[in-house]
Amino acid sequence: MDTVAWLKTLIAFDTTSRHSNLALIHHVADYLHGRGLQPWLAHNGAQTKANLFVTIPAADGSHAGGIVLSGHTDVVPVDGQQWTSDPFSARIADGRLYGRGSCDMKGFIAAVLAAVPQMQAARLMQPLHIALSYDEEIGCLGAPVMLAELAQRGLNPQHCIVGEPTSMRMVVAHKGIHTFRCRVHGKSAHSSLTPQGVNAIEYAAKLIVYINQLAGELQRRQDLDAAFDVPFSTLSTGIIKGGTAVNIIPALCEFEFDYRNLPHMQPEDVAAPIRRHIAEVLEPQMQAVDPACRIEMTQRENVPALGQADNALLHELIAQLVDDAQQHKVAYATEGGQFQAAGMHTVICGPGSIEQAHRADEYIELAQLARCDRFLSALIHSQAA
Repeated sequence: MDTVAWLKTLIAFDTTSRHSNLALIHHVADYLHGRGLQPWLAHNGAQTKANLFVTIPAADGSHAGGIVLSGHTDVVPVDGQQWTSDPFSARIADGRLYGRGSCDMKGFIAAVLAAVPQMQAARLMQPLHIALSYDEEIGCLGAPVMLAELAQRGLNPQHCIVGEPTSMRMVVAHKGIHTFRCRVHGKSAHSSLTPQGVNAIEYAAKLIVYINQLAGELQRRQDLDAAFDVPFSTLSTGIIKGGTAVNIIPALCEFEFDYRNLPHMQPEDVAAPIRRHIAEVLEPQMQAVDPACRIEMTQRENVPALGQADNALLHELIAQLVDDAQQHKVAYATEGGQFQAAGMHTVICGPGSIEQAHRADEYIELAQLARCDRFLSALIHSQAA
């Protein structure tokens, strides 16, 4: 099948992150088995989802080293979105292919699967690998499971191309995403007796104000990176809930905040001062009224940033294969940082625009798929003897 046919097939599988992706994974595995390849799966703990990894060996039969082509199989929900056609039935119109996941990022997966026969026909100097993951959209949960299995098998790929939508431009760095939940445990009382209570909402507000102050400090640092659209690390509170009635001092308030760090910064750069502020300022005030009062802070998502370190050879290779050799940096995160942390030189390069991702009537331009086909063909040729 060609890329468009593969993409139509992949879109028909509803792999929204809350669902299993096994039907899609088994379909792809059957195709690969039919071509004489030996894919292996790495499941989640509940055995309801799986990563798939397959190696197209080098001409000498070797499986170690080489380049990974990586994509995630899950997609975001269509709930509440006004689609003009069935999101899980691909539709082509005006040079675009519409469907959930067409852009993010089944288009790249389709192009890679369509290129498998060319990979097998080439006399590869080093192997090419295909890595399909689960649950990227809800915290990049699948890739670490696959990478742990990969390490045990000793394949040690050298490079990775993550095919997230970049309009076929080379993205060499992206920010990390780290989310935290704070649970403020106060003491309930009648609202006419405020000195007897500890208002969880008010202490949550105090902590949110402090987090906002830290966000301002991040903007004023000297080590900004102007290559990013937003050149500094960011902090923002996105969810808050608490209270039961207006005349009851609330005993519990929860909120979640998001930290998006530049590659040279770490989660502890903000987590440590927040914990200190809790322990040294807020909790002593709360516990002066009731020693049982406290604030819990837990990390929920931990997706590392992708940096540029030691990637010169891969950058040089990709620059020869794309129309735009300029190196770009983006604010959104991918599994790229996880592959880099596993020891692979990593770039992001794939068809489609991130502006079309996650939206109603998501689409990918057929011209972008054609550019990706040419890119993969040139990559295969560059790796052949």
